[in-house]
Amino acid sequence: MDYALQPETSYVGFSVDFDTQDISGHFPIITADLTLDFDTVARSTIDVTLDAQHATANFPFAAEALKGANVLDARHHPTIHFASTKVLSHGSGALVQGNLTMRGVTRPITLHASIFRQKGHDTGDLSHLTVHLQGSLRRSAFGATGFADAVGDEVRLDIRARIKLLQ
Repeated sequence: MDYALQPETSYVGFSVDFDTQDISGHFPIITADLTLDFDTVARSTIDVTLDAQHATANFPFAAEALKGANVLDARHHPTIHFASTKVLSHGSGALVQGNLTMRGVTRPITLHASIFRQKGHDTGDLSHLTVHLQGSLRRSAFGATGFADAVGDEVRLDIRARIKLLQ
């Protein structure tokens, strides 16, 4: 089944250690193509492009530093792209393996996925779903090494995609 993203209620969030606090923020979603096969999970696919130039952070200076040449280098690499390569059943959810391209560097990443019906939809109704994905990456693996003396290397991802079935 092919789904369309409901961008107004979806987000791609991140957090990273910053001294004794966290820096957290969001990336706007440019495109999202989702196919979910509930009978054969391995046939499911996800392809998402994010806008690195308009990333936000909970500290104003962090948002500018994030987009700068030493971290995302959004001027030269305005998008971040994820394409699934394999989707596997895992407990009550799934593992989504794929390739993430950031700063022109592509690396494999695995995300843990759960799927829920949106409020107001009956059991068995797959027309409006929420996909929750979580995972982490090492920013240094993508060459995003700026501010390493103050900002942690592990970036935690928290993604909530609200989707509706294409007619």
